[in-house]
Parts: sequence; structure tokens; C-alpha cells
Amino acid sequence: MKTPDRLPDRRSKPPGAPAGSVRGRGTAANPRNRFERIDIDFEPGESVAERGVSPSTELFRDHSKTILSRNDSPDIGFEYSLNPYRGCEHGCIYCYARPTHEFLGFSAGLDFESRILVKERAPELLRKALLNPRWKPQVIVLSGVTDPYQPIERKLQITRRCLEILAEFRNPVAIITKNHLVTRDLDLLLELNRFQACGVYLSITSVSASLSARMEPRASTPRRRLDALRELSAAGIPCGVMAAPIIPGLNDDQIPAILEAAAEAGANRAGYILVRLPHGLRELFSNWLATHFPDRRDRVLNRLREARDGNLNDPRFHHRMKGGGEYAEQIGRLFETVRRRVGLDGGRSRRLGSPSASAFRRRTDQRSLFDEAAAPEAHP
Repeated sequence: MKTPDRLPDRRSKPPGAPAGSVRGRGTAANPRNRFERIDIDFEPGESVAERGVSPSTELFRDHSKTILSRNDSPDIGFEYSLNPYRGCEHGCIYCYARPTHEFLGFSAGLDFESRILVKERAPELLRKALLNPRWKPQVIVLSGVTDPYQPIERKLQITRRCLEILAEFRNPVAIITKNHLVTRDLDLLLELNRFQACGVYLSITSVSASLSARMEPRASTPRRRLDALRELSAAGIPCGVMAAPIIPGLNDDQIPAILEAAAEAGANRAGYILVRLPHGLRELFSNWLATHFPDRRDRVLNRLREARDGNLNDPRFHHRMKGGGEYAEQIGRLFETVRRRVGLDGGRSRRLGSPSASAFRRRTDQRSLFDEAAAPEAHP
């Protein structure tokens, strides 16, 4: 496998963390890539976990030739998404996207949050896709896999440049993030909102800063995410909250507080997802629990098995997001009860998940008439 080009940027946090973890990182482990036959066996004292040192974040160029990913899953409410980055420095231990890094020859562990692939040509590729006469105007989700406003976006501004293209074409967009940085692009969101063509979901897993710092170490604090909701809502941008993921025995008791705080901050929609642990994420998450919450580990895993037919993960469509069984039903009832009580049902406002494509416009010049732009293709 060809190694991606490395970009000249490295960032790190100072060392100093409990044994078995690294400060500023979701995990210190780099479990074996399920596609690789060769594994590294460290000598005592050589591994990152034993040294407690946070490695620098490495950036690599992604040479993708298309930028829109097409989704045909029957339990996801959108068809196209755009991911400016692969890997995510937020370091959320529970992230279902971690195993996607294995397709790049990396680990789903520390590699996922410290080796980030950057799609520098994303705005150019997006313009090409929207100019294609075969493009049917519809909602594009930012991002669907990794966070479009992870820390490096502050410098690279690839997500912002993609939003500029979307605003130019008036193509609708729905954003999911857990970073206050989304408010930086309020000017572009306001332009899109003139045509009812945008919506923003803030992902909030807890109102506890200490719990959030362990689960998602480089994401904005819960308070800052609520501040983002207030700023966006005050500006008239349709906003919602994703209480995702819900982890039984860890943050399920925070559902009422999350929804109440989000409603007070101006959200008008809410959703949730039960934590998903595909492939090697099961062992990674289990080891993380043993390090940070050893007294809760068994309870959390047993509750998950209860909701997943005895397994830690259930990949079946219509089951993977919410689970099944008595515990999963209790979570669903609690969420719906609180959601209605605090008014997060959208009321008479337009659906946040369905920004309008009615104002879409395609501008072409003489040269572009002769271009043979490729149609949007599926892309990981």
C-alpha cells in the first residue's frame, strides 16, 4: 500500500496522564489492523501507553478523485455526504468510524486520532460534482463519518471552502459536529439559510465536562457546544441536538439534562443513537473502560449485550442505531418523553433534516460547457 504524502504540520499536547492512557488522546492503544498479517510487539517500556507520551498529530494528503460519498443504507436519512478529513483528532473513544482507518493501513486506535488524511482538493471536487448536469440537487451531509470541524480545520479551512461552494450553488447542507468552530462559518450558514438550505446538529454526549474530557478529549466542552447552539439559534439557523452515542451505565442518565440544556439553548430537534462497536472497536472500548471506569466496565458491557441480542455490536439495518430488548426500549421511552416535554419535536418549523433544494442554481461558463465532469461516485 502506498503511504499518503505527509503534510508539514505536527501538533501535540503535553504529556501527563493516568497509567494506560495518554493526555489529550482517546486511547493510547494501537491495536492490530484486521487486514494486516504483521503486528508490532513492543518491548517493555517502548509503547506509547507505557511512556504516557502524546504523539504529534501527523497530516497526510488524501488523493481522492471524488468527494461525494453515496449512501444506500435504508436506516440513514440522507444519500450523499462529504468528508473533508479521514481520521479525527477529537479522539472520541466510541467513534464507529475508527475501523475505517484500517482500510488505509493504519490502526483504529491511536492512529485514527493522530494520523489525519486531508482532502485538500475537496472544494475543487465538490464544484466539479455540482456542475455535473447529472447531479440532482439534494442535501449533502457534512460529514457523516469524521467531524468536519475537528481542530485542524481552524487552520486549513477546507470545510469552510466547501461551504462557500455549497452557498454559491445554493445546494442544501446538514452539518453534524461537536465543535464550537462551526460558528466561525455563520456568514455562510446565513447565506444558505436565506433559501432554507441549511441545518446544524450539535452532538452532545454529556453535560459533565469531566466525563466529556475522557470520552472525547479534543472536542469542544459541553458548555461550548451549548454556546454554539445559542449563537446559531439566535441568528435564525435551524439547530438540533444529537445525544449520540448513548452508552448504557455511563451517560444514559444524562439524557434529560442534555435535552433540557439543548432546548434552553435554542435547539428545536433532537435525536439519539445507541453506541455502536464494530470490528476491533469492541476490544478498544472495553480496554478504555477498564482504564477509566473499571468499576462500571462489566455493567456497561452487559447492558450493551442486553440491547444487542447478547453481542456488543449488531450491524443489522434498523437495529444498529437503537438496539432492542427491554433496556433499549426504556432508553427510547425516556428520550421521547423528555424530548416532547422540552419541545424538541420541531413544532411547526421545517424539518431540520430536510433543508430545501428549491433554490439550487448551476452556473457555467463557456469553458465548463466542454468539460466532461464525472458523475458523483461512491467514495469511502
